[in-house]
Amino acid sequence: MNRRTRTLVVLAIALGMASVVSFAVYHAVQRIPVREVEVTNYQVVVAARALSIGTRLAAPDVKLVAWPAKSPIANAHTDVKDVLNRGLLSAVAENEPLTEGKLASLESGAGLPPVIPPGMRAMSVKVNEVVGVAGFVVPGTKVDVIVTLKRQEDSMTRTVASDVQVLTAGTRYDQEKAKDGQPIPSTVVTLMVSPEDAERITLAQDQGQLMLALRNPLDTEKAPTNGVRIAGLFGTPAPEPVKAKPVHHVSAMPPPVIAVAPKPYTVEAIRAAKRTEEVIR
Repeated sequence: MNRRTRTLVVLAIALGMASVVSFAVYHAVQRIPVREVEVTNYQVVVAARALSIGTRLAAPDVKLVAWPAKSPIANAHTDVKDVLNRGLLSAVAENEPLTEGKLASLESGAGLPPVIPPGMRAMSVKVNEVVGVAGFVVPGTKVDVIVTLKRQEDSMTRTVASDVQVLTAGTRYDQEKAKDGQPIPSTVVTLMVSPEDAERITLAQDQGQLMLALRNPLDTEKAPTNGVRIAGLFGTPAPEPVKAKPVHHVSAMPPPVIAVAPKPYTVEAIRAAKRTEEVIR
């Protein structure tokens, strides 16, 4: 037997022994009984499907799921009856637990009114696909409201409200489509604004054309701007204000001095009962 043949024989024996050992270990592992660890759970009410803001919860909208007792959810509900006929204060995803902070009270009802915090107002503005940032203005996003006023003398564009939250956009069917990242071809967008911004937006909508500028939700800084006019749009410097001609103040002339002749000296003479005065030159 030469050297090459001996090497092949040794490799064949090694492979055969490795196969036998592997087969034996596999069967030994298969015979080990599976030990099940019992985990303590409790029932939690979650959303059965994705729900938008203001939805009145019904039985098909919710369900009970098992949740580990070691990781309880704060303010969660364990009975479906506790959440029925209550409105959602924020949009929820499928299988998301319905905590007390996401639900309106039974007295408040459903829809938008319970969603509006104290001191704020909800107002709707008419938009189109272009004004609505090509349909990507969806509930929960933040926008700036910009108005363009056109006048015969000059036109101006300026931001009238900044960091405004969008409550609703389009119909409920459109909002269902937006959950998949699709744009909404809305015609009406409802915004949550302060009373002062509501007045400004109403006047701007009546006097000019509104545009919505989509912004990053993490960017909460206001956008104070001076606006832009047609002259500034093309880099033409604004005309300088007309300066009034300087007025030279002339001091009043003193009144002319009138020479007064000295009073002549007189001598009074008395002769008997007659008194006379004589001027001395």
